[in-house]
Amino acid sequence: MRVAVMTLAAALLFGCGQSAQTPPTAFDPLPYVNPLIGTDGKGKTYPGATVPHGMVQLSPDNGRTGWDWIAGYFYPDNLIAGFSHTHLSGTGAGDLYDISFMPLTRPFQRQPTEGGPNGGTIVSTFSHQQEQAKAGYYQVLLQDYGINVELTAGPRSGLQRYSFPANTTTGVVRLDLGYSRNWDKTTATYVQVIDSYHIAGYRKSTGWAKDQRVYFYSQLSQPISSHQIIADAKTLSSAEASGVDIALEMDFALNGQPLLLQTAISSVSIDNAKANLLAEPALLNFDALRAQAEQAWRSELNRIQVEASDDNKTQFYTAMYHAALAPRLYSDVDGRYKGPDGNIHQSKDQPRYEFFSLWDSFRALHPWLTLVKPKQNADMLQSLLTHYREVGRLPVWSFEGNETDMMLGYHSVPVLVDAYLKGQIELDPQELLQAALHSARQQEFGLASYQQLGYVPFEERNWNVALTMEYAFDDSAIARLADAIGQPQVAAEFQQRAMNYRKHFDPASGFMRAKNKQGQFRQPFDPNAYYPEDYCEANAWQYNFFVPHDIPGMIELMGGQQAVAAKLDAMFNTEQKPGELPEWISGYIGQYVHGNEPSHHVPYLYQYLGQPDKTQLLVRRIMKELYHTAPDGLAGNEDAGQMSAWYLFSALGFYPVDPVSGQYVLGSPEVTSAVVQLENGKQLRISTVDQADDHPYVKAVYWNNQRLTHFMLSHQQLMQGGELKFEMSATP
Repeated sequence: MRVAVMTLAAALLFGCGQSAQTPPTAFDPLPYVNPLIGTDGKGKTYPGATVPHGMVQLSPDNGRTGWDWIAGYFYPDNLIAGFSHTHLSGTGAGDLYDISFMPLTRPFQRQPTEGGPNGGTIVSTFSHQQEQAKAGYYQVLLQDYGINVELTAGPRSGLQRYSFPANTTTGVVRLDLGYSRNWDKTTATYVQVIDSYHIAGYRKSTGWAKDQRVYFYSQLSQPISSHQIIADAKTLSSAEASGVDIALEMDFALNGQPLLLQTAISSVSIDNAKANLLAEPALLNFDALRAQAEQAWRSELNRIQVEASDDNKTQFYTAMYHAALAPRLYSDVDGRYKGPDGNIHQSKDQPRYEFFSLWDSFRALHPWLTLVKPKQNADMLQSLLTHYREVGRLPVWSFEGNETDMMLGYHSVPVLVDAYLKGQIELDPQELLQAALHSARQQEFGLASYQQLGYVPFEERNWNVALTMEYAFDDSAIARLADAIGQPQVAAEFQQRAMNYRKHFDPASGFMRAKNKQGQFRQPFDPNAYYPEDYCEANAWQYNFFVPHDIPGMIELMGGQQAVAAKLDAMFNTEQKPGELPEWISGYIGQYVHGNEPSHHVPYLYQYLGQPDKTQLLVRRIMKELYHTAPDGLAGNEDAGQMSAWYLFSALGFYPVDPVSGQYVLGSPEVTSAVVQLENGKQLRISTVDQADDHPYVKAVYWNNQRLTHFMLSHQQLMQGGELKFEMSATP
């Protein structure tokens, strides 16, 4: 079993040559990937080295605490404090930064940094003119020391290459296991100098994920000539030490060659981290490992070949890159991992994955994965069911073997149901139904009131309107599952619960509003206000149309097509007041906010109202104005791939408005053409006629030469392969 798990993990994550579904091609997508996109502004991405869905994200940290440094690195900064092995992609949560190394020469440079130690943080300045970020590779010159740093990664390790100045005889590498910023707090560390070429240890911490365990094992290309350990402010000459704040300083008598340092991590043990390192495909061979990382990305990105302007190609392939960062590998080469119950578990038929940002990813990321790589997505989703078996509950937002209970809803349910109804995941449907029912019938998170009253009252908790509406959507997924597997009573119960969104609708104002336990609307009411927090990271406008499972019913409830169209028009034309917005609200057109997820589907609603031209104009405007190729090129948090998945679907010309329906709503493609290499060996071809920036409108759409009279295509149609052709126009 150990060999089987290791082989499968390597095939999924690293591979050799072109993947089975990717035909030989002369096109190289890697020049169109820019990992610096999203590192400025609201994106909160990291620029460092990783492989598709890899365990390690080896990336620089600026050494500061604050919202801008949530991912460890913020493009406007000019300091680097180290290179750590774990990072979150655009979540808005400040955690990880584990196992941080920094190459130095004495004397060390220190500067005060927000959240750093009282004596200052050991740092170096750097310039973006001497920095590169590419798929699988990162490089920067540490100006204060003249050290050139290069990073690359394998499935479970990171490899660093340090080139010291030619006249330098002694170099230092500092490992700071106590490094913590933002939400993260170190609880225990241990380091051991095993011999002149190997070190090991662990870092345990708490933060967003309460019980984080990162064991590591490192191998060096040159021998350590001397070392010292700084343990909780005491300097030791011993070979090992433990404490809360441990740093190891290793001196090297440089031989004129670059110093290489490769580190593998594990959630299980030092021995497992060592096994992970020894299983890496190119141990201490930087150029070979970089080439393999690049080939892994080349195979990943060549699932789709697009024709577009160079700028739009960069947007597209960087979005594909970001959409392949989560979920990510969590089990070791022997299949073991730390589970959410704190125990060590063994994966069997597929690797264990973590980092499920489900409040975000259920909307478009997982539907995207069902289209472009359903087999790996199915393996990922098995981890959700395994989580249920280990702790008796499907995850809400899981990472590092923890349930964070971040955000709201039970969105494991629609993600699993969608894959099951598409025939992509092998599971016991009765077990899935029981897991879904457990989530829906629990008594926490406002669900007791939701089940009793049909809504969550505002006296009970914030986000009450959002909770009701997202629970109603999840309930619709349960109803669909129950209906598909012959459970009519359960289907009827949850179809009724799926209509609970109606309890919040106020016909006088035309908005979904908060109610108290007596059923009275909260007073006063301002749809533009973000406080009180009845809506999750949104106001009444952004949640008003979150009824993707019952759009015809919502239209009828709100007064019909003309009334809903007028309300949508008002949404996109009612001015925001930027000074009053919370920091995480961004990317707005009127009251529409693209930087947060609840209204991502809203531009496509005009299709249901007989006004497709407005959908077409809006989606093209969003792609043009709220995505671009500078470091601040994302309008909001990347959110583990959701922001990019919206772009990828929309650039191809369709979007999963109801992500459990198996239906895609047509929009207006931004690419000139595309070929999607489906895993079943077929091709989905997308073409356009008269495509141009000033041709956002769609005059006609053809599927396999048949003109479409409706605005939807099914997932099953697309998976059969064929051509989707858009005739574009400058006028509606």
